[in-house]
Amino acid sequence: MKKIVIVSLLFSRLACLSAQEIRGNIEVKITGFRNSSGKAGVTLFSSEKGFPMKGELACEKLFADIEQSSCAVVLSNIPYGKYAVSVFHDENSNGKLDTNMIGMPREGVGASNNAKGKFGPPKFKDASFTLDSHKKQLSITMEYLKK
Repeated sequence: MKKIVIVSLLFSRLACLSAQEIRGNIEVKITGFRNSSGKAGVTLFSSEKGFPMKGELACEKLFADIEQSSCAVVLSNIPYGKYAVSVFHDENSNGKLDTNMIGMPREGVGASNNAKGKFGPPKFKDASFTLDSHKKQLSITMEYLKK
């Protein structure tokens, strides 16, 4: 009976350990803002669904101050997995990426891996990376379309 209890406790402890998600932080350094007006909108996606334009489908979304044409953010306590980051320069602080009549961004944009789109926004597969350690560092350079 004692052996059964010990084995049961051991299995229940292993089940608890495997049920815990291993988590880490994603540190994002964003450079190349054309000015320090407004905020940087940063979104973290765990799938291609909505990437990069539909922030409401992102698993994390935040706005950060821009200082000296750059900013740094930390996305904390993120479960290990595959992700992509999208950034936009909200120059007028209206909480959204402003676009022209055909959907081209009027404000700066960027993505992890500095992925660029061809005839549209970058693809999730080009911007994706794997969080598999306690800390992942990313560098993103902003891009602006000529006015």
